[in-house]
Amino acid sequence: MANPWQLFLDSLWPIAWAGLTATVPLALVSFALGLLIAIGVALMRISVHPVVSGVARFYISVIRGTPMLVQLFVIFYGMPSIGITLDPWPSAIIALSLNVGGYGAEVVRAAILSVPKGQWEAAYTVGMNRTRTLTRIILPQAARVSVPPLSNTFISLVKDTSLTSLILVTELFKVAQQIAATTLEFMVVYLAAALVYWVFCLVLSFGQSALERRLDSRVAH
Repeated sequence: MANPWQLFLDSLWPIAWAGLTATVPLALVSFALGLLIAIGVALMRISVHPVVSGVARFYISVIRGTPMLVQLFVIFYGMPSIGITLDPWPSAIIALSLNVGGYGAEVVRAAILSVPKGQWEAAYTVGMNRTRTLTRIILPQAARVSVPPLSNTFISLVKDTSLTSLILVTELFKVAQQIAATTLEFMVVYLAAALVYWVFCLVLSFGQSALERRLDSRVAH
């Protein structure tokens, strides 16, 4: 029988490597695409046109009202029934991006609404149209407000990528499952996986704190 401590140490590197080469890239790509979706949906959500706003409300309601695992399964296992078959990675990116878009949209919307209305009026006074006001005045201010909650969304996304192992994506948790199935030391291997996730999230939390301090210092000056 293998030494559990030695197995724990031996499992750390392959699990961590899978995290660096698969989990983190998957999270980064999905978050970047999801953020673009979130901004677009947030702008639709605050639109004065009821149909546009209604579509955004419906999208957010569906995403927030259904589990991510179900969303993954619908895209990977369900869509082939209507003639659309996607590989595991594209399926994972689409599902994760849509999920981030749904949750992030409300964060971005709240950040935009937190900008004083006087900023809009001042921009209109100097001749800026709505689009230019958004891109030059409102969104930069909203970005600072939205950093903490969006950072938390990204950290949660890193952990949620573990669900993609169920649609055959070979990421951090999938590698841990493979090692556990080979060694039959499930507790030891899964504790190693938990440690790697924890370290990743700690690093991201430190990065979040540093970014917030930098933004706060700019505001102070």
